[in-house]
Amino acid sequence: MIIRTAIIEDLPILLDFEQKIIEAERPMDPTLIQNKKISYYSVKDYILSDHTEVVVAEIEGEIVGSGYGQIRDRKNFFKQKQLGYIGFMYVKDQHRGKGVSQKIIKYLCDWFASKNLEEIRLTVYDQNPRAIRAYEKVGFKKHLIEMRVNLKDTN
Repeated sequence: MIIRTAIIEDLPILLDFEQKIIEAERPMDPTLIQNKKISYYSVKDYILSDHTEVVVAEIEGEIVGSGYGQIRDRKNFFKQKQLGYIGFMYVKDQHRGKGVSQKIIKYLCDWFASKNLEEIRLTVYDQNPRAIRAYEKVGFKKHLIEMRVNLKDTN
């Protein structure tokens, strides 16, 4: 398995991965538009950006996973002015459980370290215990809980 920086030629498969992520997350998030195609990421812009590292995992020449690391500015009351953010994590079904996401995260952590960043964050749905376990395996810990209410549901 190799982890490498994504190139523009990878865009079609990466856009397919994005739709698979959305398909998996729609049942977990009633606030998402459910009945038409949506997009989470500007994958092409991310590939071309110097503050975002889009990576793919390849096994025998086949792209089987993806992720991105993005340098984000923080508000001035934090100790560090920037942090790393990980998103767009996807691994094809038949390659799950083989350490693909761990290798992608390790690659991104090394990239963040090369940019002198110390803190990395990500978000994951509470209803996605498999992903939570995968992130915990590589050292992530729960930090904040985001809560929501739909006022139409409370009446």
